[in-house]
Amino acid sequence: MIETVILIACAIGLSVAAGLNAYLPLLVVGLVARSTTLIPLNEPWDTLTNGWVLAALAVLLVIEMTADKIPVVDSLNDIIQTVGRPLAGAILFIAGAGVVGELHPALSFIAGLLIAGGVHAAKVAARPAVTLATGGTGNWLVSLIEDLLSLTTAVVAILAPLLVLLLITAGILLVLRWKFPSRKKLTPRTTETRR
Repeated sequence: MIETVILIACAIGLSVAAGLNAYLPLLVVGLVARSTTLIPLNEPWDTLTNGWVLAALAVLLVIEMTADKIPVVDSLNDIIQTVGRPLAGAILFIAGAGVVGELHPALSFIAGLLIAGGVHAAKVAARPAVTLATGGTGNWLVSLIEDLLSLTTAVVAILAPLLVLLLITAGILLVLRWKFPSRKKLTPRTTETRR
């Protein structure tokens, strides 16, 4: 049971990472599965460990990371990645969680799609505000931070998957607290003095 929870936590973390950068977590999973036993991949997902697939992912990663740092081109890249990032999240979820065999492949695919798609949607919604606020000069920095977050999330999802769940939960709670602040206002108590 605990192994199932750990694998699902890993799959969730990898899907979150894919929502920020489609190819980085795929490349990380492929390299880790190829050289260690930390991520067991069943067929056909073990194809991620193939040298040609890893090379193609590396090329696609360089293209995405470059395009995502150029104003206007980053918006076009986000439109293209509206398919790529959720699909990468679905592949990572089904490849990671599917190892235990307890999750139906369709459920795993949908979960990965929704998780990566949700993260991608938040990224796409925030990027125009960054472009507007900085005149496009801040896009490269925000993109670099997103890449580092994607890499960190992927690595932590593999090494400490339960930590990823805690961090994601904390992040969601912070966003909810910021988005929906407490409506309860404190009013000073008045004390009446009797004479």
